[in-house]
Amino acid sequence: MTRAVPAGDGLSGGRSLRALGGLLAAMAVSLTGTRVSAIALPWFVLATTGSPTRTGLVAFCEMAPYVLVKALTGPLVDRAGARVVSWSTDLVSATAAGTVPLLHALDLLSLPLLLPLVALIGAARGPGDLAKEVMVPEAADRSRVPLERATGLAGVTERLAATVGPAAGGVLVALLGPLAGLAVNAGCFLLGPVIMLLTLPRGMGRAAGNAPSSERTTESGYWKRLGEGFQFLRGEPLLLTVIVMFGITNLLDAAFSSVLVPVWARTSGGGAAAIGLTGSVGGVAAIAGSLVAAAAAHRLRRRAVFFTGFLLAGAPKFLILAGHAPMGAVLTVFAIGGFGAGFLNPVLGAVSYERIPPRLLGRVNALGDSLAWAGIPLGGLIAGAAVAGFGLVPVLLAGGAAYFLTTNAAGLRPEWREMDRPRERRLPGQRPTADARAPHRDAVP
Repeated sequence: MTRAVPAGDGLSGGRSLRALGGLLAAMAVSLTGTRVSAIALPWFVLATTGSPTRTGLVAFCEMAPYVLVKALTGPLVDRAGARVVSWSTDLVSATAAGTVPLLHALDLLSLPLLLPLVALIGAARGPGDLAKEVMVPEAADRSRVPLERATGLAGVTERLAATVGPAAGGVLVALLGPLAGLAVNAGCFLLGPVIMLLTLPRGMGRAAGNAPSSERTTESGYWKRLGEGFQFLRGEPLLLTVIVMFGITNLLDAAFSSVLVPVWARTSGGGAAAIGLTGSVGGVAAIAGSLVAAAAAHRLRRRAVFFTGFLLAGAPKFLILAGHAPMGAVLTVFAIGGFGAGFLNPVLGAVSYERIPPRLLGRVNALGDSLAWAGIPLGGLIAGAAVAGFGLVPVLLAGGAAYFLTTNAAGLRPEWREMDRPRERRLPGQRPTADARAPHRDAVP
């Protein structure tokens, strides 16, 4: 990763770089393990049951607790500290993920046992992912890195995981079977807390404690603190529009990745390797897009970049699979879409962190992300039932049309003009002014 340290920063710069690198490394291993599991688990269910409906049910049982628990733990992250929440929930995820292959090896694994274990993984992942996201602005400040660049690097980390994870997952499933991927997922969740323990400075991730006294959270109750997050979002029309749009596109993306792509891979004869290959090609292109965005997005009009990225990353991937195109054409479309998707998170991340005061970061991110992710648990269920009832191609065509209409219709709303008028930004080491601390916020990747 790249960074600029002011001359004379010396040892403190090295320590700052270690904190930022440690956070990004912990994010990388956690997200990589999750991506491996995202290949292995649906393929395991589809291969053992042959049922798209049950495959969608398993996806629902993971993502519904993810969204619900993440929405409710924002005040906890703000109060207890992001670092503590991150490593403790990663340990829970590792235990649950490791239990699945263990039960299978003992010939004790059944669908009624698999579903609660998957639900526990999702319930623990939600707060863990949130806690790591919340520490990005603090890591940027400690590292003397502009916020746009830090969010860009976080986006590159996510995209790198999205590249390595599917490739590793496809290879593991092809060579050793799908449950080997779940064992790797458990190992990644164990490695994340170790990295954080060795690299992150003591006290990092305690947003309320580190904030200026004028911004510290008062000793209010849980529900009052949660309500402050809702009240803040109500005053942000741009962020509410983003959340609604992402709620629909995330549902479509979940349907695509958890059911439609596995069914396409199985019916086309490509198998799990085809899932890994398409995911990896899209991921490599997304890394390139994220790197370009981290370097140059601040010079471009955010709204134009944002919607161009969605135009490339959305409907075309549905339509190319519906057309029974050769693998070369499929990979080309996934590569172009991945490059466009690489611009989304750096732009949206900078906008969201600009708009949220530090003391509200955990609860507002949690609420915004969870509302935007609310459709994800339903994506697999809807896609599984739709494919069973209408077939793969009609569902792919309908999904592509819905994606195109959603992103273009949302772009017509007047709130989007605010994206091109960023509020005052906090430079590294600079405290925000009173105006800059006025209510700001985020939605999902």
